[in-house]
Amino acid sequence: MNGGRTRSEHPAVPTTAAELAADAIAVRQAGAIAVHVHPRGAGGAETLAAAECDAAVVAIRAAVRGLPVGLSTSATINRDPFARAAAVSAWRTRPDFVSVNVSELGWAGIVRAALHSGIAVEVGLATLADTDALADSPFTHQVARALVGVDGGAEEARAIAQQIPAGIPQLWHGYGERTWEVISAASTAAVDVRVGLEDVLTLPDGSLAANNAELVAAAMEIVSRPE
Repeated sequence: MNGGRTRSEHPAVPTTAAELAADAIAVRQAGAIAVHVHPRGAGGAETLAAAECDAAVVAIRAAVRGLPVGLSTSATINRDPFARAAAVSAWRTRPDFVSVNVSELGWAGIVRAALHSGIAVEVGLATLADTDALADSPFTHQVARALVGVDGGAEEARAIAQQIPAGIPQLWHGYGERTWEVISAASTAAVDVRVGLEDVLTLPDGSLAANNAELVAAAMEIVSRPE
């Protein structure tokens, strides 16, 4: 719902726990079946600190009961993989899942920390090399799903998806204007999709989205179209 976006990029980017909770209500009503958020600390910076992460998860769960909540473990939040793994282990109110990017140094340690804490893991795959790393790891059959996130559009997503080990559920998303191309391709492939202000600020027609709920509604329209 927010990623590393700032209000200067879009005025509807949610940052506080209360804003994330309110947005969770709106996107659930629009059709979302889970939310992925980046909690913020002082000054609005992304953080993995227990106080802020716990507060975000508590607020969202109180607002929308039963809605799975996921947090990021991206290196953009903290470049030290050991610190990120330690942060995951320190959370007191654990999210339902975390996203771990296979392209980032130390990803395996973060996966171990999450699984040891009883948190499901979606592994972020952005390249064919990432799929190879996953296949060669001990986590192939322990992850909840593969998060295929690409800059290059539908063909790139399909190429990566074809190399993901069998039996792992997939979820696709794109970035920028090619987001909608990826979502359309995922719909054709009967694969789950993700959309939100972290990934794209505009609707399929190129106009600025009002908020996350409008983006979700647009994605729902695409995935609900009859074949």
